[in-house]
Amino acid sequence: MNISQVAEKTGLTSKAIRFYEEKGLITPPSRSLNGYRQYNPKNVEELTLLRQARLVGFTLEECKELLALFHNADRRSADVKARTLEKISDIDRHISELTQMRGKLVELVALCPGDDGAECPIMDSFTGCCHQVDDSHQ
Repeated sequence: MNISQVAEKTGLTSKAIRFYEEKGLITPPSRSLNGYRQYNPKNVEELTLLRQARLVGFTLEECKELLALFHNADRRSADVKARTLEKISDIDRHISELTQMRGKLVELVALCPGDDGAECPIMDSFTGCCHQVDDSHQ
């Protein structure tokens, strides 16, 4: 199979396929006499694994670990499950952080008049400014 056929089959771009090859994530494809890459079913499986793992949030380093497990005939499903549970935990932590960020932004938006004036509690918060009223001039 050539790179265009593999791209169509895996849903990856040719650029992404070459990137994964350059990073050493996939088994290097063989080369034809004219120098073109020739992919085999194992390459397609590796690239499909990469695409699917990336779609659910695995990093390149984590994908490398998954590919090592994929290639290990003695792998244990418990190891794959453990890495997947770690990823779920990472995602849960990220969701919590995003929820906190969203909550802070919702608070700031509620405080901001959103009018033509320059005073903006959002900017004040972002700059660490706390425009306090000076009672001595009243």
